[in-house]
Amino acid sequence: MTKEPAPHRSPEDAPALTPSPALCCTPACDIRRRRRRELSCQDSHIPIEETIARQPSVEMASLSLARKKNASRNAAVERKNLITVCRFSVKTLIDRSCFETIDDSAPEFLNFASILEQILSHRLKGQLTWFGYESPRSFWDYIRVACSKVSHSCICSIENMENVSSSRAKGRAWIRVALMEKRLSEYITAALRDYKTTRRFYDDGAIVLGEEANMLAGMLLGLNAIDFSFCLKGEGLDGSYPAVIDYTPYLKFTQSSDSISSDEEELRTLGSSGSESSTPENIGPPFTMDENSWYNKCKRVEQKYRLALEQKGYLEELVRLREVQLSDSVTQNKLLLQRIKDTELNHKLEKEQLEYIIVELQDQLKTYHRLGHLSADASLSQISFDPGHSQDGKLDGSRLSGKEDTPSLLGLCGSLTSVASYKSLASLKSSECLASPTTEMTSPGLTPS
Repeated sequence: MTKEPAPHRSPEDAPALTPSPALCCTPACDIRRRRRRELSCQDSHIPIEETIARQPSVEMASLSLARKKNASRNAAVERKNLITVCRFSVKTLIDRSCFETIDDSAPEFLNFASILEQILSHRLKGQLTWFGYESPRSFWDYIRVACSKVSHSCICSIENMENVSSSRAKGRAWIRVALMEKRLSEYITAALRDYKTTRRFYDDGAIVLGEEANMLAGMLLGLNAIDFSFCLKGEGLDGSYPAVIDYTPYLKFTQSSDSISSDEEELRTLGSSGSESSTPENIGPPFTMDENSWYNKCKRVEQKYRLALEQKGYLEELVRLREVQLSDSVTQNKLLLQRIKDTELNHKLEKEQLEYIIVELQDQLKTYHRLGHLSADASLSQISFDPGHSQDGKLDGSRLSGKEDTPSLLGLCGSLTSVASYKSLASLKSSECLASPTTEMTSPGLTPS
């Protein structure tokens, strides 16, 4: 029988010896820690090498998590900074426009254009080439696609510009044209509504994909009240250099009250300590610095006074214009009230005249009705007592009149049965009886035989 070779044991697999106090060179805590690690590995049946190999992976995971947190925090701070600076730049543009026209030479506009360019270029995806690499692209590529459906847009005219060739220069020309058209906010809003296109051009964490995009569209709406005048053939459209933001106009340091009091105490301490050894010769520099500070303060106050004076003149002119408009409106209001009164008076007079005419017409109509009834009664009475009339009054009456019996005639015939008709008939009979002898006597045809 062949003997199996003894397995090779590493020094770490050998049983740990309890070091004697005389030969121990390491601290006791390190020995206990190593012994505890070996016992834990033996209980879990995991070699010491594997536990040592797992430690770097845990450290790498924690490191990657920390990097992600820092990256998200940096992205949020960057978005916040750009939106805040954009709001400040819009305010400075509005303040500057109260006194002069904004053109390419205004530093406020140059700073605003740089800020807007960086906002629209924030986390913009590159363009993939045939070899799989990403080439940088400008925000004009996104605006050209996202704003293509805007009615009466300037996209085609900018694309056909001869002196503008690069994509970055076309984007800067678009900013100027949109400001002169007072439609920059409309273009941005239309581009943000096309979410698929925006998602295709930008990575996660971009400003145009976050909640700040709605704030941006609202801020740019205030620029529609400004009259801009730009030259589209100047050096501002050169796309060979990137846009740089100047943060100095928006930086302001506010010193706390505690810090101011501590500075005053330090100055008092320095003044009291140096008062004993001070001479008239070495007092000069502090007074010079004090004069400079006072001079700067006076200059600032003078600038504020001039600005307030200009604003006062502008507001007085505005008030005067409004007063003139108000006086014109009051005059027009008086004229309109007078016209309304005249119209009401004419209407009242016409109404009274029409009522008087209606009353007269009603009276005339009543008299016509009475006369019609009387004439109808008289004609019927004459027809009914005519000597040549047949006993059939209805048929003869219809022949003489040439008309058939109608319900109205029947009603008039029936009215003869009234008391008034009888009285009229009696009077007619009596008159005929009285007139008959005379007619017989005076008639030439009747002679005695």
